[in-house]
Amino acid sequence: MWITIVGIVALLAGIAIGFFIARKYMMNYLKKNPPINEQMLKMMMMQMGMKPSQKKINQMMSAMNKQQGK
Repeated sequence: MWITIVGIVALLAGIAIGFFIARKYMMNYLKKNPPINEQMLKMMMMQMGMKPSQKKINQMMSAMNKQQGK
């Protein structure tokens, strides 16, 4: 009986600790390697046939940062 309870508690603790470790790792990874930057945005706009102005790039970057909650 006690072995089962200890096993369940250890499993739940392992899941919780694993979740927080994975979350911390991903936050650090995304901080070091952002998913998109100004250069990538400029290239995407050029591929779509748009002439990227710095003002438009800044607006799009600020909109994306606002959406991410930065």
